[in-house]
Amino acid sequence: MSDSSLALQRLAVSRLAPVLPVLSELGAAFAAAGHELALVGGPVRDAFLGRVSADLDFTTSARPEQSEAILGAWGTATWDMGRAFGTIGARRGEVVVEVTTYRADAYDGVTRKPVVAFGDSLVEDLVRRDFTVNAMALALPELTFVDPHGGLPDLAAKVLRTPSTPEVSFGDDPLRMLRAARFAAQLGFTVAPEARAAMIAMAGSIEIVSAERVRDELVKLILADRPRPGLQLLTDSGLAAFVLPELPALALEIDEHHRHKDVYEHSLTVLDQAIALEGGDLPGPDLVLRLAALLHDIGKPATRRFEPGGGVSFHHHEVVGAKLTARRLKALRFDKDTIKRVSRLVELHLRFHGYGDGQWTDSAVRRYVTDAGDLLSRLHRLTRADSTTRNVRKAQRLARTYDELEARISRLLAEESLKAVRPELNGLQIAEVLGIAPGPVLGRAYSYLLSVRLDEGVLGEQAARERLLTWWATQPESTG
Repeated sequence: MSDSSLALQRLAVSRLAPVLPVLSELGAAFAAAGHELALVGGPVRDAFLGRVSADLDFTTSARPEQSEAILGAWGTATWDMGRAFGTIGARRGEVVVEVTTYRADAYDGVTRKPVVAFGDSLVEDLVRRDFTVNAMALALPELTFVDPHGGLPDLAAKVLRTPSTPEVSFGDDPLRMLRAARFAAQLGFTVAPEARAAMIAMAGSIEIVSAERVRDELVKLILADRPRPGLQLLTDSGLAAFVLPELPALALEIDEHHRHKDVYEHSLTVLDQAIALEGGDLPGPDLVLRLAALLHDIGKPATRRFEPGGGVSFHHHEVVGAKLTARRLKALRFDKDTIKRVSRLVELHLRFHGYGDGQWTDSAVRRYVTDAGDLLSRLHRLTRADSTTRNVRKAQRLARTYDELEARISRLLAEESLKAVRPELNGLQIAEVLGIAPGPVLGRAYSYLLSVRLDEGVLGEQAARERLLTWWATQPESTG
C-alpha cells in the first residue's frame, strides 16, 4: 500500500473514532441475526478525506423487514424511508442511521425508474454505485476495509472513476454525470478521461432525469466552496447545454478587434468574487446571491449589438436577463420565492452604474434602497463582484464610488428609517381624506404618496394631506 493510502487510512480511523461504538454495536446486532452489515459510500469516503460526515449509511444482506426488526431492538425509533427500495431509518439518541438492503437493480435505459432487485453480496452492491471513491465499505463489526474497485488509490489521486464502465454507469443513472461535476466542485477531484469522454457522448441522456433531481444536484454544486470547476465541467462536457443552456451561451465569440470581454469567464469570475464577499450580515453559502452572480448577464447574448464605430452594446440586458432567469429557474422547479429574488437581483444589478460620481439625489438613493428591499445586502455584494476589470485604477474608482453610495445609504437609513419607507398617510387615512373605499383608486393614491415620500423625503402629515388633495383634484374619479 502506498504512503498516501496509509495516510488516508490513519485519517479515516481518527475521523470515525466518535462513531466506532455505534458501528461495533450495529455490526454485532446484525451478525447475531445472521446478516452482514457494512458502512458504505459517503461516510467512508469522507472519513478518508478527513471530513466529518453527518450521515451514517449502511448496506446489509438483511431484507427490509429483517433490518426493521434489528433496528427496532437497537434504537428508540424506526421509520420506513423507502421499503420498496430496501431502506429503513433508525434513531438512538442523537445518532441517525439508514440501512439499505444490498441492491442489484436493472434499468431500462429509457427512464430512471429501476426494476428494484435485492442483491446477495456486498461486492455486487458496490459495483452499482456511482464512483469508485463512493464504492468503498467497512464491513462490520470487524471494520474490514472493502475496496474491490480501487477507490482508495483514486481517492489519493483525486480522480473520479466509475466502478463499471462509464457507459454502463451513466446509462443506469445519467444524473451521475451531474454528480461528477458536483464532486469536482465540492472535493476538487478531476474526472477520469474515459468518464469524461462518456459524459460528452451521453450528455443528452440527462433529459430523462426529472427537473427536481437535476435542480438538487445543481444547488449542491453551486453551494460548494469552489463551484467554478464543476460549472466548467458541465460546460465542457456539453451537459450544461441541456440543464443550464444559458451558461454556455455566454461564451460569445470574441471578434477580431476584441471589442468585448468573454461574458462566460466574466460570469464565473463574478461568482468567485461574490462568494468571497459572503459573510457578516450575509453568511454563506448563499444560494440566491450565487445564482444571481452566475446568471446576471444571461441577457447579453439576446441583446448584443455591434454599433457603428466598432463598439458593442447590450442594451437592457438586465431586463431580458431577469426574464430568462425566471424562466430557467421555473423550468428547474425552484420555489417561487427563490425565483423572485434571483430574477430581481439580475434586474437590479446595473442600477448602480447610473450613480456616476455621486450625482444621485437623496430621492434616487431612496429608490435604490426601496427597490432592492430585503435584497439590499445581496445587491451590494453582487454589484461589487461585478467589477472584473483588469484596470486597477478603474477598479479602485468603482470601489470608492460604491463605498460612497453605501455610506449615503447608511446615513439615510439612520436619519429616515429608510428600510421601512412608507407614505406619511396610511391606507385608512388616505381613504378618509379622499372619501373613497378600498380598491384600485386607493392603491393609486397610496402609490402617489409613496412616490412623493421617496422623491422628497419627510414632509409632515399635514403637507402630505395637501399634496394628496392636490393630486386628487387632477384625477378623473374626483368629483371636485
